[in-house]
Amino acid sequence: MNLQHAHALVIGFGRSGRAASAFIQKQGGSVRVVDRNDTPELRAALHAAGVDGRVGGYSEADLNGRDLVVVSPGVPWDLPLVQAARRQGIGVTSEMDLFFSFCPAPIAGITGTNGKTTTTALTADLFAAGGLRVIRGGNIGETVLDRLDQVTDDSWMVLELSSFQLESVAQPRLRIGAILNVSQNHLDRHQTFERYREIKAKAIAFMTSEDAAILNADDPSYEYFRARTRGRALPFSTRRLDLDAGAVLREGWITVAGARVMPAAEVPLPGEHNVSNVLAAVGAGHAAGVALDRMRAAVLAFKGLEHRLELVGTFHGVRWYNDSKATTPDSTSRALEAFREPIILIAGGRNKGMDLDPLARVIAQRAAALVAMGETGDELVQRVRAHGLVRAERADDLKDAVRRAAHAAPLGSVVVLSPAFASYDMFTDFEDRGRRFKAAVRAEVGA
Repeated sequence: MNLQHAHALVIGFGRSGRAASAFIQKQGGSVRVVDRNDTPELRAALHAAGVDGRVGGYSEADLNGRDLVVVSPGVPWDLPLVQAARRQGIGVTSEMDLFFSFCPAPIAGITGTNGKTTTTALTADLFAAGGLRVIRGGNIGETVLDRLDQVTDDSWMVLELSSFQLESVAQPRLRIGAILNVSQNHLDRHQTFERYREIKAKAIAFMTSEDAAILNADDPSYEYFRARTRGRALPFSTRRLDLDAGAVLREGWITVAGARVMPAAEVPLPGEHNVSNVLAAVGAGHAAGVALDRMRAAVLAFKGLEHRLELVGTFHGVRWYNDSKATTPDSTSRALEAFREPIILIAGGRNKGMDLDPLARVIAQRAAALVAMGETGDELVQRVRAHGLVRAERADDLKDAVRRAAHAAPLGSVVVLSPAFASYDMFTDFEDRGRRFKAAVRAEVGA
């Protein structure tokens, strides 16, 4: 793709849009930006970047004189403005699509509904421990197009890939691609589970026989994904003992290709789901040629990430965890399975088209009490009570939720913020939610 004389319209000026704008300008193209939001910070960013822009909305008139449209991940791929561009014969791309087009290095990509960020970070650490030159990025919160000048053909790019990003990449060729699991998510955007799963399959759909597909043999969609790749399938599993290849939990040991890496009990992250994440990362490390002892050392040194079952602290005999990244019912279910102590769960937020009843059933089975908040708060309390958990109440805001959870938590229990839903009803993003939670915990119970 030649961007030297491109006249690009960038839709959305968040992290991804800013990286794409800077890259196109660096390549000699011109950029115009539109964004439906209008904030002082956004206006300042446009001014600092030196790009022409319009905030507060957009229309087809913004396509005039443009021969390329760059769509940010948060912008629907079927937005009317994007559809109008296609009708006019204007090329449509994204920051991630541009990166795949220009990246000279082999790419390892991690996708799935839950566990992407943890597994991406751990995979990058495993590669680095094996002596590989690694740059990580993508949906993990680190843009990549603006760092392309750091990438060489002897580097490895390790990317977290969301469904929004995969949807926008025409042909994502991954040398190593992992699909961790797939459960219903983002149905407000993708409409059906089948379409969502189809988008996830793009991570392994353009492989050759030289590439490795790291697939979860415990996931119901395992055979679906295996049939959609020409890559070498390397399954991972915490339950199946009939797998000869890949990364498998055997007799309490994490193994790969039949060789022992480390006891599962040494994994420093709580929960079976994190053992599964480690298996996926070990499978990717094995595909990249990392030695067993180097992988074990990297896992032992890995302390987890902020907002992913992050221990905030122990106060008055109760442990508090920040799992704000849990934005799906399935991820909250996994958090509930990670503890054997009585759990006081703080949950609720903006629904993405999900049925609340399966989550309510799991909460009623696993939690000792629920404190609900946000747009789904009232319904979640009603559903959980209907499944038999009487100790379910609604909080007015996050601070109120912390106070109510502290009151409900007996000595030796855990309080977990694992919302199960998006944060945009009350917060800027899941990071804002998690950091405010930690501050509220320290202010309300940390003294």
